[in-house]
Amino acid sequence: MTMFSFKKFTVRQDLCAMKVGTDGVLLGAWARGGNRILDVGTGTGLIALIMAQRCGECRVLAVDIDEGAVRQSVENVLASPFAARIEVRQAMVQQLLAQEVGRFDAVVCNPPFFISSLQAPDRRRTLARHAETLTYAELMQSADRLLDDNGELSVIVPFDYRRRMDDEAVFCGFFPSRVCGVRTTALKPVRRYLLAYRKKPCPCEHSEMVIGDASYQALTGDFYL
Repeated sequence: MTMFSFKKFTVRQDLCAMKVGTDGVLLGAWARGGNRILDVGTGTGLIALIMAQRCGECRVLAVDIDEGAVRQSVENVLASPFAARIEVRQAMVQQLLAQEVGRFDAVVCNPPFFISSLQAPDRRRTLARHAETLTYAELMQSADRLLDDNGELSVIVPFDYRRRMDDEAVFCGFFPSRVCGVRTTALKPVRRYLLAYRKKPCPCEHSEMVIGDASYQALTGDFYL
């Protein structure tokens, strides 16, 4: 499918290695927003578009290193009602400087997650899926540099990568603020974790949802047709 229609925008994805999926919709709907939001590895622009829809007059900076993804996200943003509030750049988050782009209330990332695993023959798909161009440590270091002191970093990872993300968060001085386990059915174990971190010590909220249950529908209902 080269096009995916949501209630208030349409996402074309023929130029992107990674297509629209449940993870991106979940993260965009779950992440805390603010006045200034940074979407790291924007791909099709899906998360940036969801955040712009959710967060009123917010401004979103969406970055990606892949030229095709940047072209695609620009196309999707310009066709949306939120074009005036989303800027897309071809850039590495590791090279963004707070002195130039300012600080953000929220950093959101659906990160590449495969580590030390067989790489796909498609180079662009490898870049999107394997953490060779954005390690978890680099993501945390970038968030530490670019987040406002009261901001929040939100990510989604497979269940067996949660410990790696938590460890890198600790090394960078972050504290877990929210954890949501995601199950595909009520009888199966958690397969994904939505994780959020802050720079200051805080209580950590724990929750779970099942794809398709009432909490999932409440979270994503403003976006899916």
